[in-house]
Amino acid sequence: SKDEYKFQREYPDKDLYAPLTGYFSYIYGRSSVESTENDVLSGSDDRLFVNRVVDLVSNKQPKGGSVELTIDPLAQKAAAEGLKRLGADTKGAVAAIDPRTGAVLAMVSQPSYDPNALASHDFDKVQQAWKELNADPDQPLTNRSTVQTLPPGSTFKLITAAAALENGVVDNIDDKVKAGATLKFPGYGYTLPNENGGNCGGNRITFERALNVSCNVAFGGLALDIGQEKLAAQAAKFGFGTDPIDGLASSPSRFTAPNTKLEPPQLGQTGIGQYDVAATPLQMAMVAAGIANDGDVMKPYVVDTVRAPNLRVLDKTQPERLSEAVSSSTASKLREMMVSTVTQGTATSAQIPGVEVGAKTGTAQSTPDRPPYAWFVSYAKEGDKEVAVAVLVESSNTARDEIAGGRLAGPIAKSVMQA
Repeated sequence: SKDEYKFQREYPDKDLYAPLTGYFSYIYGRSSVESTENDVLSGSDDRLFVNRVVDLVSNKQPKGGSVELTIDPLAQKAAAEGLKRLGADTKGAVAAIDPRTGAVLAMVSQPSYDPNALASHDFDKVQQAWKELNADPDQPLTNRSTVQTLPPGSTFKLITAAAALENGVVDNIDDKVKAGATLKFPGYGYTLPNENGGNCGGNRITFERALNVSCNVAFGGLALDIGQEKLAAQAAKFGFGTDPIDGLASSPSRFTAPNTKLEPPQLGQTGIGQYDVAATPLQMAMVAAGIANDGDVMKPYVVDTVRAPNLRVLDKTQPERLSEAVSSSTASKLREMMVSTVTQGTATSAQIPGVEVGAKTGTAQSTPDRPPYAWFVSYAKEGDKEVAVAVLVESSNTARDEIAGGRLAGPIAKSVMQA
């Protein structure tokens, strides 16, 4: 650049990768990968000491190294375009993971922002942009994929289903479970209904059908049979309560507030992903990824390879197992239930001919004065390719009675899996 700083940071794709790269600013510092990998990017990393000496002796400008992310550009674009198709005012996020490694293949947050505005050398404009971004009630600087926790609704039923199988409450997917129109809690003036007041197909239905039709009564009842302690433990095995990813700001997902003893109605609501449950899209992608990966949850990561200026590899991330969430047998049963939810249940919008696709929808209730949250959690397998995707549509221009996970979020997940 033709100023005292000589070089200008540029972001060619502007808002597409901003939640991952973060920003580089002379006034406001750095965020996300710009911050965590700054030593390599600036050339000050100890591993680049010899490079700096050579540059010094030959009177050259010191060079920085390079950082390569795990992101698949086609999947990233598909996720961003999917959210944007819902309208300019849409708020939401997408996270996609390779179940076998934990590599993040897509991570999109909407609304996003243009980091070029903060990297500018016109500091008056930078300060104005910073002021506007921080004053925006839609919080464009927040990475909704990793930071914002919201009720996951019926997508949490995957965890309740896992706990039921792991603890012997249900043995097989064709076992019968309690259903019907409402779940009563003796001694409490509360009943848990199904969405739209249905009875799920009868007073007793198969475990598989309960997931296919997303039966609140069935999963509320299963939560009571499992118990708070075991259900909480199952959520923790999938990653709840942890900061799962390095290099990006993140929030732990929550089963319930610490030291809380849930009353039966609260435990029933928790089993369907309501009451105090709150999760990030990244966490729910980890749930689908663990099920797809025979029960093993891999630690998510976004930095693949770090190189010196001469392209010598300084570091390459090795996949790391975070936990064994469920047995391979349980994972197989969960996949079978998720696949049938796509072929004949609430998740038909994700069908891809010739590809194994499993999914769970969610429409999570919020406060009475705002619309529900639409969720979609899925995985796809074709040959040696695998992906797990979570989509959250926090709000859009969609009419309230048209909001559903399968309707809004499902087509976005499908496009990311196809990409």
